[in-house]
Amino acid sequence: MAQPSTQDFLEFGQIREGIIILKNKGLRSVLMVSSLNFALKSTEGQNAILYQFQNFLNSLDFFCQILIQSRRLNIVGYLDKLEKIEREEKNELLKIQITEYRKFIGEITKQGAIMQKTFYLIVPFSLMETRMIEGKKKLPKIPSLTEEVFQRSKIQLLQRVEFVILGLMACGLQAVPLNTSELIELFWSLNHPLEAERGYYPEIPSELAH
Repeated sequence: MAQPSTQDFLEFGQIREGIIILKNKGLRSVLMVSSLNFALKSTEGQNAILYQFQNFLNSLDFFCQILIQSRRLNIVGYLDKLEKIEREEKNELLKIQITEYRKFIGEITKQGAIMQKTFYLIVPFSLMETRMIEGKKKLPKIPSLTEEVFQRSKIQLLQRVEFVILGLMACGLQAVPLNTSELIELFWSLNHPLEAERGYYPEIPSELAH
């Protein structure tokens, strides 16, 4: 009996043109969202952000998922680069400053892990919604994802993505859709956290990168 592969446990079957295609033929777009230092805002600023975010949530007529990825930040490469700059620096004063800075960063990392948080928002679209938009009756079985249906559904999904980006912008947040290679790297890092921590990512064929 063949051993199950990782793909057997994934809920999606394909990533194409920056769109995740689920096994039930649903489509998903993933946005990387910036962060803001809410605690440093004034009370009025905080209330304004909360009000705008509440308006954004109330404006949605579809569900969204929020993914927060916490990853140990590996700065070994950064420290190595500082050491190289230190060796090549001719100005003794700058050389001393670089040395002290490198030691300072090294001490901080020894005291505890430095974590990096990345925020994502997942926007969905269902093929059943395409049928409802076209005025067709909802069928019990999953419709076929033909090229025509995919492109039509993709347009509807990207309209939602644009709506979400504008809504988040009103809250002071920037959002960017991930392309195919970025989605592959995201899923790979979720399944290979130690390798991703070291900064290693698999090489993605150019024909799959967009």
